[in-house]
Amino acid sequence: MNDIKIIAVDDEPTILQFIDSLASLMELKIELFATPTEALYHAINNPVDIVLTDYMMPDMDGIELIKSLRVIHSEILSIMITAVGQNEDVKINALEAGANDFLSKPLNVVEFQLRIKNLIAIKKSQLLQKNFNNKLEEEVKKATENLRQQEFDALQVLSNTAEYKDPETASHVARVAHYSKLLAKLYGLGEEEQERIFYASPLHDIGKVGIRDDILLKPGKLDPDEFEYMKTHAMIGYEILKDSKNPFLQAGAVIAKEHHEKFDGSGYPNALNQEQIHIYARITAIADVFDALTSKRPYKKAWSFEEALLFLNEQKGKHFDPALIELFSGAIEDVKEIYTKYEE
Repeated sequence: MNDIKIIAVDDEPTILQFIDSLASLMELKIELFATPTEALYHAINNPVDIVLTDYMMPDMDGIELIKSLRVIHSEILSIMITAVGQNEDVKINALEAGANDFLSKPLNVVEFQLRIKNLIAIKKSQLLQKNFNNKLEEEVKKATENLRQQEFDALQVLSNTAEYKDPETASHVARVAHYSKLLAKLYGLGEEEQERIFYASPLHDIGKVGIRDDILLKPGKLDPDEFEYMKTHAMIGYEILKDSKNPFLQAGAVIAKEHHEKFDGSGYPNALNQEQIHIYARITAIADVFDALTSKRPYKKAWSFEEALLFLNEQKGKHFDPALIELFSGAIEDVKEIYTKYEE
């Protein structure tokens, strides 16, 4: 029982001495205080599980002391010590304040021992339950983190699928993910949505797995028929992901379908315009095009950041959401940092 912290408060020295003697018989350690102020100071700086307090004391009565102690230690248990024949209203008020039990003066040895043992048993039960709940919460947290990591690993595998078909995009998806998250943050999306677009934006070209290699890997410019065929990758990606219940894959489906739509309605596959295009797709479109422009390819040299930004700004209100372009342009130093970190 020594692990339970108990204090007793009474302005009568003889009562405190009697409590101390009874505690010794029970092999208990009870901290003794002659004033509520001393007890409160102790409680602020130390754990307290149970308090025994007299009702009538100078400066602060026992009811006020219990209220104050419960502010400091919300789960503290208490015994109110009252004089024989004390007004019943006192007991009612004490119960309302949070008192768990009562002892009457003069203190009875057997009654004292039973009341204390009962509260100690209750407190130990509370502590066991709290410890169990904490362990359970920790286990659930670990299990959730493991599942979440497995989920992210699966998303990475899906993203790598598009890379496997198109080796020129080896670092492209990583930069697109970070550019997209940065732009989502600047736009004011919450942390959950920032994380969602970070993991979903790399899926923008997942539909390329359904495109023939002779078209996908053609070194020269596609002819009109070939380009029309290439455009089907947007809907292929959507069809691959659309039926998932996973929120990241749901976001990926939207991005795959809409990241080639244009703000003025001239994009594909559905000629959406302005806010008809999901914000995730509007963001990913900027990240995707900017990275494509600033990346070296067998058929072109990498554009400078200045050239790429100039193009993006020329396409404000045409290809891209003007508000997003302004945000992206204003964060170009952060963009450069991402580019350098994930440079091919």
